[in-house]
Amino acid sequence: MKVFDVDCELVYAVNGEPADFIFNIQAAHHPDQRILEERLTSEPKYEFEHHVDSGTGMRLARLVARPGELRIRYRALVETRYQRPTGDEEEVPVRLLPLEVIRYLWPSRYCESDSLHRLAMVHFGALPKGYGRVESICQWVRDNVQYAIGTSTPSTSVRDVLVNRAGVCRDFAHLCIALCRALNIPARLVTGYAQYEDPPPDFHAMFEAYLGDRWILFDSTRLSPEEDLIRIATTRDAADAAFATLFGPIKFVSWRPDVYDADSRSQVNG
Repeated sequence: MKVFDVDCELVYAVNGEPADFIFNIQAAHHPDQRILEERLTSEPKYEFEHHVDSGTGMRLARLVARPGELRIRYRALVETRYQRPTGDEEEVPVRLLPLEVIRYLWPSRYCESDSLHRLAMVHFGALPKGYGRVESICQWVRDNVQYAIGTSTPSTSVRDVLVNRAGVCRDFAHLCIALCRALNIPARLVTGYAQYEDPPPDFHAMFEAYLGDRWILFDSTRLSPEEDLIRIATTRDAADAAFATLFGPIKFVSWRPDVYDADSRSQVNG
């Protein structure tokens, strides 16, 4: 187990009239982590309306802001306690999957798995089923897609990634998810805070595959150890995992999603 200090700040300019914000930046209520302390504040001070997704523990916070600068800050101490896989986990036949897992087999907005069946079968169809096959998918994505900032946009899907052969963490995760689903392996996106030296700090994306009757994390970029991820969102793909959704005349000014080892930082007090 490790304890991390999250210090996230988002800054916006609201122009002309009040605007609505929905934030998805708080650590999730999830068995893989425990929130020891946290504070979500705004400057100017506004009241947040909160919602917790009962299935994944994902937490949304909504507010309405008047014209002017809006500064959002989230501070938290989070203990991660992810159970590492053994590497022997087997794929679960569709007929034995829990019904709540089935939706993670279906194509979704950014993960057009129905278009990747032939590609998945050519490269991975003959491999032994299980954890090793998902690792092979991750390695193939690393070998065939360049990690490059600025090569994708919020509308980039896995078909675009395969054409461009470049992307960032969410593109790597989306491609792995789509290939897994094409092989009847349930897979889903996980976003959160993670430590890594290069590129500069940003929200990070990994994915989970359902193996051995549980969800197992994979970071296809190898930017951060899976056990160090502070989970925020767990969704079918990035369409439901935006760290902020904005409605109104708003300009995004800056963001700083920092995370540190807790023993090198002070307690969450402002």
